[in-house]
Amino acid sequence: MLARDCVVAVSISGGRDSTACLLAVHEHLENVGHTGPRIAIHSDLGRVEWRQSLPKCQEVADHLGWELLVVNRAAGDMMDRWLVRWTNNVNRYQNLETVKLILPWSTPSMRFCTSELKTSIINSALRKRFPGLDVVNVTGIRRQESNNRAKMPVVKANPNCVKQGGTGVTWNAVIEWDKADVGKIIARHGLSEHEGYIMYQMERISCVACIMASEHDLYSATMCPDNVPIYIEMVELEARSSFSFQGNRWLGDINPSVQPDWLIEASARAKVVAALREQAEARIPARLLFTKGTGYPACIPTLDEAQIMAEVRSEVGQMLELKMEFTSAETIVNRYTELMDERIAKDKAKGLIPVLDLGRSMGSQVALF
Repeated sequence: MLARDCVVAVSISGGRDSTACLLAVHEHLENVGHTGPRIAIHSDLGRVEWRQSLPKCQEVADHLGWELLVVNRAAGDMMDRWLVRWTNNVNRYQNLETVKLILPWSTPSMRFCTSELKTSIINSALRKRFPGLDVVNVTGIRRQESNNRAKMPVVKANPNCVKQGGTGVTWNAVIEWDKADVGKIIARHGLSEHEGYIMYQMERISCVACIMASEHDLYSATMCPDNVPIYIEMVELEARSSFSFQGNRWLGDINPSVQPDWLIEASARAKVVAALREQAEARIPARLLFTKGTGYPACIPTLDEAQIMAEVRSEVGQMLELKMEFTSAETIVNRYTELMDERIAKDKAKGLIPVLDLGRSMGSQVALF
C-alpha cells in the first residue's frame, strides 16, 4: 500500500508514544519514497484533555511539515458523554428498563471513551476526507504498555476508515519498540516532551484522569492547576452517582487538598451510599436480571420476588434522591409482563418464534429460544 502511495494517517495525542510513532513513520516514508497524502490526526476529548496536548500535536506536525487534522465529537466532549450517560442510566433505572443502577464511567471492558470518541470519529473523518482511496491508519501503541496490547498484531484490516472500494488497514508501526526507543527518536529530532512528563512526572499522558491510569498519574495530574477544574467536576459526578471512577479507587481520595470542603463531605457520603446500594441490590434474585444482549427480562417475578425488588428500588431511590416509578410488587409484575410482551413482539417481527408465551407464565424461567 505504501508503494502505491496510499494515504497515511497517523493518530497523535501529544504523548510520547504517538509523537515517536509520527516521527518514525515520517522517516520511513521518506526512506521508501512515499509521495502519497500524509496527515496527522488528533481526536480532541475536550475539557478532560491536558491543555498542552493539542499544542504538542501541532508542534510535531509543524516540525515535519504534516497537516494536523483535529476532530471531535459533535454531541459533546468526554465529560459530556459521562454526564449524559449518567442521566440516561438514571432515567432507565427509574423506568425499570434496567434492574440495577448503572455507572456513568467507562471501564476497562467497556472503553467507549476510546471507541466512540477516538476510533469511530477518526475513521469517520478519514472516510470523508479521502473517499475511494486506500488508507493506512497508524497508531502508536506498544506491546510493553499492557498485556492486551502485547497480543495485538502489527497490521490488521480496518474497513471502517475507507469507503467506495478503498482498502483500509491499521498499522501499529512502533508496536515492538521499548521506552528507550521512544525517547531516542524524540531527542534526535530536538523536540521537548509534554509538560506532564517534565513538570509533573507523569508515566503516561492521556486524559487528565484516565480509567486505566495509575494512582501516581492520577495524583500527578491534579498538581497541574489547569487540570483542577475538570478533576473537581469528575469528583462531583462520583459523589452524585455513588460510583467510583476506577473500580475500588475513588477520584475524590486522590487529592482532597484541591477540593472544596462540601465536595469532600459529599464524597464521603457517596462511599456510604455505594456500599448500601450494593447491599440492597444484592438482595434481588439473579433470575430477575435482564438478559445480556437483549435488555429484556427472561421471566416474570412472583409477587414475593417483586416485593423484594420494590423495597430495593425504594431504598436506592431514596439514597440517591431519585423520583422512582414501579415501587410496588403489583406495578413491578405488570412492568415485567409489559417488557416480556414487547420482547416477544419484537422477536416475532424479526421472524423469531418464542418457545412459549413467557408473558403468561408467572415466575417461569424458560429460555426464549
